[in-house]
Amino acid sequence: MAVDWTDDRVTLLSKLWQDGHSARQIAERLGEGITRNAVIGKANRLGLSKPSKSSVTRQLRQKEQAEKVLSLQPPIDEGATIFSLTASTCRWPIGDPGDLDFHFCGADSEAGQPYCDYHAAMAYQPPKVKNTSRKRSA
Repeated sequence: MAVDWTDDRVTLLSKLWQDGHSARQIAERLGEGITRNAVIGKANRLGLSKPSKSSVTRQLRQKEQAEKVLSLQPPIDEGATIFSLTASTCRWPIGDPGDLDFHFCGADSEAGQPYCDYHAAMAYQPPKVKNTSRKRSA
């Protein structure tokens, strides 16, 4: 069943959407056979969007992680070998394993952690935010 999207309905949908009403609430306000899915589809076609709480939280975590990496100072290179590593030394590899000067960071790390704070911040980065501005092909 095709929905008759009049200018008045589109204007009301846009206003309610921007005010933060749910698609179900908007459908009830528009009435006359308009479903929640019809509202969502029209909002998408109009380019309306609401950032989800999880995406906002994710962006904050990524910003905090980036700030943490920038604020840390690299450790003094102690040049640990595979034989000198312990449970509390950083195992971050430095150089090419095939080279004679290959070694590990060797700085102090937290118990049970394989890397020092600096290398852990580099190793455990959150996933990048997807580019939502790209058009999807149907």
